[in-house]
Amino acid sequence: MSDTDTIEPSAYFFGYIGVASAVVFANLGSSYGATKSGVGICSMGVLKPDLIMKSVIPVVMAGILGIYGMIVGVILQGKVSSITAQSASKQGYAYLSAGLCCGLSSLAAGLSIGIVGDAGVRANAQQDRIFVGMILILIFAEALALYGLIVSLILSQTS
Repeated sequence: MSDTDTIEPSAYFFGYIGVASAVVFANLGSSYGATKSGVGICSMGVLKPDLIMKSVIPVVMAGILGIYGMIVGVILQGKVSSITAQSASKQGYAYLSAGLCCGLSSLAAGLSIGIVGDAGVRANAQQDRIFVGMILILIFAEALALYGLIVSLILSQTS
């Protein structure tokens, strides 16, 4: 009887749900942020096409959210495949919470980046002084996902 025969299958289930949660929710946030900001850029570009490249910043920041999910997903996948029998349930739950932490934080950040990016690039076309404020708000929105990434990495170290 090997070591994997005594491990609860639910530990693997919860661990892999954590992997999927990190990737799926982070990509949902990333795609929403990029799409919503992109709509604002297209709308603004009709009036001021010279500002299009300057206005791409929210789309890039939204794209980074998907990278956070991928990083956590890859780390968790390696951890889930090496769950030990001694604390299998604990590890499975920890990996689930790590994935949800990163994924849902990135989803929240993506929603924020999308809304601020859309309104910000449109407002920037009318008033140049709004740009710095928009960037600061986007940075704080991105920080939400970064907090989730950090906590996910800490949770993934559970043994």
